[in-house]
Amino acid sequence: MDLLEEYENSFKFKKETYKIIGCAMKVHSELGSGFLEAVYQEALSIMFRNEKIPFEKEKLLEIEFLGQKLNKKYIADFICFDEIIIEAKAVKELNNVHIAQVFNYLKATNKKLGLLINFGAESLEYKRIAL
Repeated sequence: MDLLEEYENSFKFKKETYKIIGCAMKVHSELGSGFLEAVYQEALSIMFRNEKIPFEKEKLLEIEFLGQKLNKKYIADFICFDEIIIEAKAVKELNNVHIAQVFNYLKATNKKLGLLINFGAESLEYKRIAL
């Protein structure tokens, strides 16, 4: 594998990620910071529909341990393109707990990419989290 192939493989879902972040930027530019997370989730749903991004909202994620499903479930804010987990926040700043949350969602689903998006800061913040 040459360096170009390695670089392209390290950024799986580049086009999809770009579209999702673009939607988040539009939501943040229209609403600004200060709303509850649920407001941003609803606005993001509208943007995803407008941009024809396939998504599931509040997707229930099952967790397995030693081949058995646990009663405890996670709920991801969105799964886009059947592959990218989106976790929206409306906090002053992101921290390691938020990152760990997305990482756990990835482990629970065997998905390879998550986006942590924070609408609560003055400027939109996002982190790309890959397994």
